[in-house]
Amino acid sequence: MTFPAPRPAPLTRPDGAPIRALVVDDEANLSELLRMALRNEGWDARTAANGQEALNVIREFSPDLLVLDVMMPGLDGLELLRRVRATGNDIPVLFLTAKDAVEDRIAGISAGGDDYVTKPFNLEEVILRLRGMARRHVAAVADEDPRLHVADLTLDEDTYEVERGGTPIKLTAKEFDLLRYLMQNPRRVLSKAQILDQVWSYDFGGNSSVVEIYISYLRKKIDTLGEPLIHTVRGVGYTIKPSS
Repeated sequence: MTFPAPRPAPLTRPDGAPIRALVVDDEANLSELLRMALRNEGWDARTAANGQEALNVIREFSPDLLVLDVMMPGLDGLELLRRVRATGNDIPVLFLTAKDAVEDRIAGISAGGDDYVTKPFNLEEVILRLRGMARRHVAAVADEDPRLHVADLTLDEDTYEVERGGTPIKLTAKEFDLLRYLMQNPRRVLSKAQILDQVWSYDFGGNSSVVEIYISYLRKKIDTLGEPLIHTVRGVGYTIKPSS
């Protein structure tokens, strides 16, 4: 019997929260199609019907990605992006347009766009492009900050300091290594074998019960300070994520 390949873990922000995407297009059916496809990726996706509405949503929602239609009534996609870039916001942008002329591609890139797709488009291709943009964006954000975040829990890889909600948490070296591995893979379920290999190394002479013991140590120091963050997935392993 064969089983389908497991779906890859969804991309997330460095703090483990879902990637946020905003689709801006005056074609309601198209923007809703993209929104549903992105939500299927595990992302938090919203839509805006015009440029002015998009500016308001960007201020409130702080998206990680923008999908912009070029031709919209009033404030078009190019002008919208110029205004966004003028504020210092370097959010990745994928332009959608019915035009395929070289000049239009140049205009989109000159305005600060990162990629360009013409209508009608292949939905799977658009999602793949957005996934790649999101991955690069998340990596760039992570590189800027040596700290890992999950909800109100913070781990600083440079200073070896851990705190939750402003409360310092003292960890042993192995507890720190285990927590770091969990936080480097937020929402991903890690098996005991994976944890042993990454935290204790492949030549560890003990058995997998040591993972359970150290997970219990972390729970006593971390989960007693707020909502549970470390979760057991029975028969599979452990994951770290907000409860809600």
